Order: sequence, then C-alpha cells, then structure tokens
Amino acid sequence: MNKQQSLLTAQEVELYLQQHPDFFNKHLHLLEQMHIPHPSGNAVSLVSKQLEIFRVKHHEQENQLMTLIEIARDNDIACTRMHKLTLALLDASSLEDVISHLNIVLSEYFLTDFVALRIIKPTGNSTVGDLFIGSDSNSLKPFASELASNQPSCGRPTLTQAKTLFGDSALEVRSCVIIPLLFTELEGILAIGSRKEGRFQYGMGNMLLTQMSEIIATRLISFIPKS
Repeated sequence: MNKQQSLLTAQEVELYLQQHPDFFNKHLHLLEQMHIPHPSGNAVSLVSKQLEIFRVKHHEQENQLMTLIEIARDNDIACTRMHKLTLALLDASSLEDVISHLNIVLSEYFLTDFVALRIIKPTGNSTVGDLFIGSDSNSLKPFASELASNQPSCGRPTLTQAKTLFGDSALEVRSCVIIPLLFTELEGILAIGSRKEGRFQYGMGNMLLTQMSEIIATRLISFIPKS
C-alpha cells in the first residue's frame, strides 16, 4: 500500500473520534497543537474553542432556567390573584357586593384602573347604575365581534366602546380587555381598563381570562333574578 492510499479521509477521522470520545484524554498534548479557524481570521486552540462553546451553552441554559423561573413566578402570582378573587366573590351576599368586591380585587391584586360590568337583561333591580342593558340596545353594537366569537379581546378600545363601558373616564383608558360573559343563565360583558399603554395587548393568554369570566359569572347568577 503506497503512502497516498494510507492517508485517512476527513470522514474516517471524524468517525474514529466519534467512536473514541476519550481520545484526547489520552493525548492532551495534541489539543494545544491543534488550531481551528476563527471568525476574526486568527487561529485559536481547540481548548479555547471548546471553552467558548461551553460558555455559550452555559449562557443559553442559564437563560432557559431564568425563563422557567419567571414563568413559575408568573403562574404563582396568577394563582394567588385568582384565589383572592374567588374568596372575595364567595364573601359577597348581594349583587351590589359582587360588583364592589370585584372592583376592589381587580384594583388591588390585578392592578387595574377601571372595571365595567354590563349584564344583558332588559330590566333588573340594582342600585348599580348602567349595570343592565337590553339585548336590542344599540350600546351592544360596538361589542358585536366579542359577543359573536365569545373570545376576550385585548388592546386599545374604540372610543365608542370606551364611552359605553367607562363613561366620563373613556379618554383615560389606554388599554383594555373585553371579556364576553356568555352562559346559559347569564349574558354580559366584563371590561378591565388601564391608563397604561400596552397594559393589555393582543396575544395575551386567554385561559386566565376565561377562568375569571367563569368564576364571576357563576357568582353573578346567584343574585340575578330569573326572567
């Protein structure tokens, strides 16, 4: 066999190293003699390159860990807020109590600035102004999309929506989430507003909002007379 035929191909070297990952443990002196190209144009040792790769991987794993910790923290906060909301609503003994407790919890624990609730019902006995709204009212037209899709919407409300929900405070609402309440024994709209731009944005998860609507609607049903 001549010298040309005895030369190993790059593929054979790669295969050998894959099959013998401890090769450099037994030949440490080779690591400092080996150099590989660097984007800067200068050659670096294999050890230096490995350290660079390890640092990058470590940084990526650290970022992933921090992301998981942040998600866990957000979940804990969400669970605490929902727990406070549930307890407050269970403590309500009237429709007016439900509205009052809802405003307090959403303000103190969910850090919101405005809350509006509209129950779609021709008439109702309540001291809470503008609580009931007829199903044929023109005031419902701005919310046709939310009611048709039965999905919360987030973002800046239209001026008509804001005026219908928040009255004189309409111009202060910079972002808002509108949650349809569509259940067998109750139909309505819950709106939560903020003075902060981008506080509620499109793309926010709907699961928490849906759970919130179910808890609130269940308690409201207990105090709304059947038609």
